[in-house]
Amino acid sequence: MNDAAEEEAALGLTSEEVQMRIAAGEVNVDAGVKTRSVGQIVHDNICTLFNLVNAVLALIVLFTGSCKNMLFMVVIVCNTVIGIVQEVRSKRITDKLSIIAGTKSHTLRDSAEVELPLDQLVRDDVVVLRRGDQVPADAQIVSGECRVNESLLTGEGDLIRKQPGDALMSGSFINSGMVYARVVHVGAENYAAKISAEAKERKAVRSEIMRCLNGIIKFVSCIMFPLGALLFARDYFWGNSELNSAILSTVSALVGMIPEGLILLTSTVLAVSVVRLSKSQVLVQQLYCIETLARVDVLCLDKTGTITTGDMEVAWVHPVEGMAAQDAPEVLERETRRALRAIACGDDDPNETSRAIASYFKDAEGRPETCVRMIPFSSDKKWSGVQLSDGSCYAMGAAQFVLGNAYEQVRLQVEQLAADARLLLIARVQGFDELGNIQGVPRPLGFVGIRDQIRSTAAETIAYFKDQGVRVLVISGDDPRTVSGIAEKVGVEGAERFVDASTLETDADVDIALASDSVFGRVRPEQKKQFVLALQKAGHTVAMTGDGVNDTLALKAADCSVAMASGSDAARNVAQLVLVDNDFASMPKVVAEGRRSINNLQRSASLFLVKTLLSIAAAMLFIAAPWQYPFQPIQMTLISAFTIGIPSFVLALEPNRERIQGRFLGNVIVRSIPGAICSVCCILVANIAGYYLMGLDYEQVSTLCVLLTSWIGCNLVIRLSMPFTAIRAALLVVVVGGTACACLLMPSVFCIAPLTPGMWLLYGIVATISAVAFHALYLKLEALHAARIRRAE
Repeated sequence: MNDAAEEEAALGLTSEEVQMRIAAGEVNVDAGVKTRSVGQIVHDNICTLFNLVNAVLALIVLFTGSCKNMLFMVVIVCNTVIGIVQEVRSKRITDKLSIIAGTKSHTLRDSAEVELPLDQLVRDDVVVLRRGDQVPADAQIVSGECRVNESLLTGEGDLIRKQPGDALMSGSFINSGMVYARVVHVGAENYAAKISAEAKERKAVRSEIMRCLNGIIKFVSCIMFPLGALLFARDYFWGNSELNSAILSTVSALVGMIPEGLILLTSTVLAVSVVRLSKSQVLVQQLYCIETLARVDVLCLDKTGTITTGDMEVAWVHPVEGMAAQDAPEVLERETRRALRAIACGDDDPNETSRAIASYFKDAEGRPETCVRMIPFSSDKKWSGVQLSDGSCYAMGAAQFVLGNAYEQVRLQVEQLAADARLLLIARVQGFDELGNIQGVPRPLGFVGIRDQIRSTAAETIAYFKDQGVRVLVISGDDPRTVSGIAEKVGVEGAERFVDASTLETDADVDIALASDSVFGRVRPEQKKQFVLALQKAGHTVAMTGDGVNDTLALKAADCSVAMASGSDAARNVAQLVLVDNDFASMPKVVAEGRRSINNLQRSASLFLVKTLLSIAAAMLFIAAPWQYPFQPIQMTLISAFTIGIPSFVLALEPNRERIQGRFLGNVIVRSIPGAICSVCCILVANIAGYYLMGLDYEQVSTLCVLLTSWIGCNLVIRLSMPFTAIRAALLVVVVGGTACACLLMPSVFCIAPLTPGMWLLYGIVATISAVAFHALYLKLEALHAARIRRAE
């Protein structure tokens, strides 16, 4: 660099120049995406179509003065509160997302070094960066040299040498050296800011359960008011019912169409899963990701921090062989170990390699040799050296650079050993000159293999996903050969075939590689996201694990994202799941919990869908029939409480590790249809026989309809509870006993008329026939549905 540039760097901007840039808007302000405010979240959760429909129905009931019939609103309020709490919690996590951890920067202003908040930096400011500093904004070095760690951004752990003219990315760290760098980007232009902004963008929840529930609510909302209007007109204008009676029976039909308790059940079951997983050191930051992970068919793993611990370890120590060996193998190995221990313990600023070697010798007997001179590792020399108190000198590094022209002596051994680990040669040298260069001819002693420390549970966990039919891909920013070797050790299928992602130039290249290969190296952050989107486009449900800023874009795009607690703040904040103990082995527990939730919700949801299908069919029937709709809202509350609400919650919280088969809505409807058909038939028979054969009044017929509908509900609970356990048997007692007690002890509350002998007889006949028909129809439809799923698979 010329003297004029160095003099300019030493001065920095003047106050006038700073003001000019502030006036031009060239300030390093936080221009990130803002999340929704708490007020917006509250508004969006209250002002929904679901809440509007129920609020309108509640107001109509209030008009009649029958407050007891508004009891269904309790569930609606609970739904809304849970939704608000979950979204506010998610907002607070997202708001913490920041790649730049520091708050101040050392900057040159008016020829003096000052400390400024990051949001006061302007374009062309000269910042002073020393060892340990994080680069606050994209900049270009104008003076000095340094070694930079960009692993937080790129995933590559190698330190990069930077000289005048080289670019520094915001978010990277200065590992050694000192530089003056001119800010070239501010605010939203910065590399780190772009990643943060994209990671903060609101992501729609990908959940089949939520999609199905929303679809059901939209469908019901479209048909309920036309049906309600026709039913009210039929009862009030043509059926000569009283106004309040017509209103309550109409509202009862409409409330029955809405599976309001199913949404509350879903939120509650997933919330219980969150608590259960927290006991296994898994933090769930988004409820529905538990369901998504259980449906995943492709799992993308980042090597560092997921398969490996993020630390290095010594794999082995070998003496040199062949013509390079000038002593017996045991002598060479002993001196190699002596040199290794001295180099690692004498390094005042150890890198990962030195720390791994020091850890390898931590239990060695005796004290290490005293180091009198240390030659630090250099990216130019590719080796480090040490001089001991007895005058012995050793060098450690890449064999080609340590031996120079003598490399051919060890080339074959290097090629053999390098396939297993990163290889370093230890050589005895005569000494080092004043500039730290090797003097004399190096004498090779041995090799040390350094490799990533593989998690002890990684192979078992990957085998689990393979057994579950989940395809595992390893996507890393590291050298593809290194990634392939580690993937092969833990059992990733097809690990011997690896792809250098830097060679993938088009979307078509990416699609072809993803279809056939499992290991990818030198993958840039934006490519990781590209991989996830390409897999989703191909119809896959994708989970992504990672721990660095370079993973955040892919984590955000994935259907389910998992981060390690030891990873970057950015990765943790954007992930839906955080493994608190940093153990990838926790993933099968999440899958098992997701299966329990989904399978049990499918089983319990059929109870709610029976009421929805029944209410729609009954409303259509009674529009055309000459009788008044036989239910009131409080009676639907009774049926919902004992034959739907209580059993659904109990069944939904039971253990269930079965693999998920079929689609959520299809599985639920198949179990719901028999109950809905039999209930409608029972209601029709009760009305015909009650009015025409027995001369019953409206309250008596209504009572029969309530009891018969509850009976069909009990039969569905019996079918869903098979095989019976002690808890399921107790549940059935509560369902039957609770319904009976409510009818006997509080008949006026639930509008239950006393049963006459004739009513008992009719109830017994219809209940017996309907039970036989229900179980036969249930078994037939379930068998047909199971056969269809098998054909689809």
